[in-house]
Amino acid sequence: MALRLDGRHLSRRGIGVKVFPHPLEVSGGGTAAAALDIPALIDSHPVSSFQKWILLLVGCAVVMDGFDVQAMGFVAPAIVRAWGIDKAALGPVFGAGLFGMLVGSLVLSTWADRIGRRPVLLGATVFFALCMLATTFTHTLTELLVMRFVTGIGLGGIMANASALASEYSPQRRRVTLMMWVSCGFTGGAVLGGLVSAVLIPWGGWQAVFIFGGIVPLVIAALMWRYMPESMQFLVLRGRKLDRVHGWLGRIAPEMRIGPDTRYVVHEAKQDGAPVVELFRAGRGPATLLLWGINFMNLLNLFFLANWLPTIATSAGYSGGTAVLVGTLLQVGGVVGTVAMGPLIDRIGFYRVLVPIFAVAVVSIAVIGQPALPLALLLAVVTVSGFCVVGAQPALIALASSVYPTTVRATGMGWSLGIGRAGSIVGPVLAGWLIGLHWSNSALFFAAAVPALLSCVMVLCMGRLKFTGATMRPGEMA
Repeated sequence: MALRLDGRHLSRRGIGVKVFPHPLEVSGGGTAAAALDIPALIDSHPVSSFQKWILLLVGCAVVMDGFDVQAMGFVAPAIVRAWGIDKAALGPVFGAGLFGMLVGSLVLSTWADRIGRRPVLLGATVFFALCMLATTFTHTLTELLVMRFVTGIGLGGIMANASALASEYSPQRRRVTLMMWVSCGFTGGAVLGGLVSAVLIPWGGWQAVFIFGGIVPLVIAALMWRYMPESMQFLVLRGRKLDRVHGWLGRIAPEMRIGPDTRYVVHEAKQDGAPVVELFRAGRGPATLLLWGINFMNLLNLFFLANWLPTIATSAGYSGGTAVLVGTLLQVGGVVGTVAMGPLIDRIGFYRVLVPIFAVAVVSIAVIGQPALPLALLLAVVTVSGFCVVGAQPALIALASSVYPTTVRATGMGWSLGIGRAGSIVGPVLAGWLIGLHWSNSALFFAAAVPALLSCVMVLCMGRLKFTGATMRPGEMA
């Protein structure tokens, strides 16, 4: 039976669904059960207050993810003063946090495809919140390093699962926009961290920042436990808690009347194999490797720019205030890029947006290091670089969501981010090594343009192959 809703003909990834102006009527008689297409139902309705509440909850989790990831950077000067240590001694502590996030992304994403997005997202939020609170009791560098690694594991489980839930509760026509806006919370959290730290550190020391970063996620976790549902597609594929699916669908389409024999449809096959292996099956292998490569190169670039731009600006003769402004504009450009790219991708597709975006990034990054660059032009090209590199990262998360089916979506997104986070570790270290070799600023930024060029080429390859969804059919995602 077709889903009858509102008088339009809906086409979803090649699946035609006839819809009519009356609510779905399902009778208990007959031999065939009514088939209710969940993705088509979501696609055919406006975004309900129920869905907006879900997006708000997962968005808040992402904000605190960004806050807690950046917290160490904000408290580092205070710890250096309080403990009387050299600032270089904190380098391994920063690396430990990033390495923990890498581990968390790889491990927790596979759990989410086995037991559900909700329990993993909820558990990861509680875990990293408690770790943030425990960090206030550290007194040595070794203790701090261990706590940042352990905290990073929890943080690594946030982005992929939050994005997966946002994807599975968003209509196709606005999916990328909504996912990217949720992901934008990470940068917003980093900005919030700077503001909160400026207020709390003078009042309560560096520990106050970690207390704030622990208490707020616990409040968010309590709200998620009470109000956040599981992915309906996940539950249908697992054949679990279908009565709850019925209730959630009623909040998205309250006009519906569903009978006891209704059969839910998601147009995907259940997969019981190892989730990571499934990333390479059904023709998904090339897309998986390309996604890993693009995320690695883009996060290498992102963290190289974020970590070294202020320092390089200072060495080029700019004042400390100007150096801070340079670093801030990179993030501002990223926020603008994220907000702007989402609707554009929903309208014309990932590849038509990302290929020129990365091409522009190649030029803008190379220009940053040119000698005797006027300050206004420097600020402009840094902002453009942020627009392209920082702004594109949420788009890559959304791209991974569109490549993988429900059964391995969290794994695919988590592993893409996990491999990418290896780049976030390599980027700053590689830059420091090149600076130690006395490379000029011009040479440094020419080198930094190379990962953007490789990202452009790999996105172009994905666009030519046009991967999509569970069956990896060509031609539907350009």
